[in-house]
Amino acid sequence: MPTLTKLFSLEEAASHNTPDDCWVVVDGKIYDVTKYLDDHPGGADVLLQATGKDAKEEFDDAGHSKSAIELMQDYFIGELDDPTPNIPEMEVFRKEQDVSFASKLVANAAQYWAIPATAVGISVVIAVLYARQK
Repeated sequence: MPTLTKLFSLEEAASHNTPDDCWVVVDGKIYDVTKYLDDHPGGADVLLQATGKDAKEEFDDAGHSKSAIELMQDYFIGELDDPTPNIPEMEVFRKEQDVSFASKLVANAAQYWAIPATAVGISVVIAVLYARQK
């Protein structure tokens, strides 16, 4: 039979941010770590700084042991009501371009005319020099 867990908002979890009442959110799960503050190997300050947000990244970066992860279950009190934050969708705008292929070709040819002109000039000089040697 599935177990029902209590749901909390992130704002409610964030309000528990003192040494006398400290809740930490890790990966959408809420833990009341008030009684564990003095025993935490990293110190109470580390846990107090992790309040008010989902501290999954900080928790993962610390490289907790398997026993530490199992110990967390003793302090589990619920889950976030909406574990995914509401991120507004980005609007993508596309710049309308009415430039046709032919006009692009003409614009690039006008811009880079020196390259083909140089190639033709060098070819003519080489042809003249080759013809004089014969």
